[in-house]
Amino acid sequence: MHAQMLGLTAAPPPEMRSSLTQALVVRARNGDPEAFGELLADHYDLIYRTAWRWCGNRTDAEDIAQEVCVKLGCAIAGFDGRSAFSSWVYRITLNAVRDFQRAGSRRSRQVNALAEISPTDQEADQEAAATNRQLWEAVRRLPEKQRDAVLLVYAEELSHADAADIMGIKEATVSFHVHEARKTLRGLL
Repeated sequence: MHAQMLGLTAAPPPEMRSSLTQALVVRARNGDPEAFGELLADHYDLIYRTAWRWCGNRTDAEDIAQEVCVKLGCAIAGFDGRSAFSSWVYRITLNAVRDFQRAGSRRSRQVNALAEISPTDQEADQEAAATNRQLWEAVRRLPEKQRDAVLLVYAEELSHADAADIMGIKEATVSFHVHEARKTLRGLL
């Protein structure tokens, strides 16, 4: 009772959050800018985190997240609800990352070279950070399907079934890509 009086409420359970998201999607598809804004606010961390994990660069991740927000605004009317809204957002984000990487591969090489010359991270455990960075750099060099599967399963902590839904493939195929990625990573590291 006191929490309600103070304006503090617990986050709704996942099943209720899902129905709230569905209601926001319906309103946003019908042109409600407030509902669309709420959807963006609810999913922006997911968009940014996904972009950052895929590209490994904060500035690029911010650019990609902004681009995804614009794409969502243009595409929301076409969202048919056959998949979860978050899965649809993941797919749009992954496509934006791929487009960004194709368009800016030269720019990324320059940014990475500069980062090696003047690192900005002052982490307490630099050795662990270097190992972690090396691992994710190796993951980013994997073939596209292996990279996507590894990042969804390990970085985003999704089940193989959820990763399959996002990637538009069978769950067994996700497992195969993860298995192949592990073999490749052992060779790279």
